[in-house]
Amino acid sequence: MLSYQGNSEEVGCYVAGCPLSKQNCYFEVTIVDSGVRGSIAVGLVPKFYRLDHQPGWLPYSVAYHADNGKLYNGNPVGQQFGPKCARGDRIGCGIQSENIQEGLTTVFFTKNRKEVGSVEVPLCADGLFPAVGMHSLGEEVKVDLQAHWFLDEEDSMMMMVDSHEDDWGRLYDVRVSGTNCLPPTTVNPSSLIGRVELFITSSFTPIIITIRRSQSNSTGGSRNQQLLEYVGKGKSIMDVGLAQARQPLTTRCHYYEVEIIDAGEKCYIALGLARRDYPKNRHPGWSRGSVAYHADDGKIFHGSGVGDAFGPRCFKGDIMGCGIMFPRDYILDSEGDSDQWEGLQVFPGHDSLCLYHRDEEDDEEEEEEEGEQEEEGRRVTVFFTRNGKLMGRREVVEPEGGLFPTVGMLSSGEKVKVDLHPLSG
Repeated sequence: MLSYQGNSEEVGCYVAGCPLSKQNCYFEVTIVDSGVRGSIAVGLVPKFYRLDHQPGWLPYSVAYHADNGKLYNGNPVGQQFGPKCARGDRIGCGIQSENIQEGLTTVFFTKNRKEVGSVEVPLCADGLFPAVGMHSLGEEVKVDLQAHWFLDEEDSMMMMVDSHEDDWGRLYDVRVSGTNCLPPTTVNPSSLIGRVELFITSSFTPIIITIRRSQSNSTGGSRNQQLLEYVGKGKSIMDVGLAQARQPLTTRCHYYEVEIIDAGEKCYIALGLARRDYPKNRHPGWSRGSVAYHADDGKIFHGSGVGDAFGPRCFKGDIMGCGIMFPRDYILDSEGDSDQWEGLQVFPGHDSLCLYHRDEEDDEEEEEEEGEQEEEGRRVTVFFTRNGKLMGRREVVEPEGGLFPTVGMLSSGEKVKVDLHPLSG
């Protein structure tokens, strides 16, 4: 955390101890307080930069200034570059590429995980060092020198940072924070799901999944929970806010939950699973390689913009869950009955949910079905819950790389509390 301690007449400048490199090519600054004027600058400077000058003012330095949205590239006169930044905004800066022959490097800037623009600057022998400048009373920022910025398969950007966002691989128009900023939940603890156990016998008999209710802690939450808040425009279907977990569901971690903290204007909240390279401006379930349960209409969307009636609508306080029932041969990857979940029967109980598997007798028919599935890809059964009760399931083809927990939001004010590991205690 950095805070301005001057008299508003002198510039205060922070320069990191190590330059950006190919291994550590990006950093991020969150504006905690804009102070009197919001004269905060984020950029890169040479090793021995004058600390009484804003980044970008002197040669071989470049910076994006929050108060006016201008880019300063080795000159005290800035050029219009991007939007202004205020309290709560996150400004990022990184190196995209280097042209050693020309002696240039491309520096790019972001605001709230969206790229604002880039500029070529001269290379320095010692490298370019992350720098933050401040120039008015009350200014305070949080610096993350460990942030990383990667390019995905669709040439869109995805970010992974080592803070509350450790578990998230992609965040678009969604802000994440820990649950220490949340008030105590008012949800009845008896509705919370605490454990999913899978019992598989060596022969036939029942494959049982039991979802037992657990006790919450003193604040009604879990140490694994994080708050996701929609920060997009919410004016068209292209303004989807997307949060995708860094890791796919596996046999060790096969279930996650979302609690609706604030339904916002329309409660356009969707919980589901999607492929790694899922489009950032599409709700989960709308495009190929995804399936999702939508809170606003209770429909299930499976690779299509048209949903099917599935369950009840969800509102503030409701807890939606999503998981995968993996085939018995999933880990071994052997020639087993990969469609064994086709005959599941559901028997809801008082404190648990039991799913029994019906035995298939026609082996030849099974082998034919397995052959067809091998052409399409491995099939798994995705299931959804609401407040501890099973809503239904859908068989899907697992894409290469797996299915990743994905949450979508699309209207102002939406907030959800996510627990990616509700079964870990």
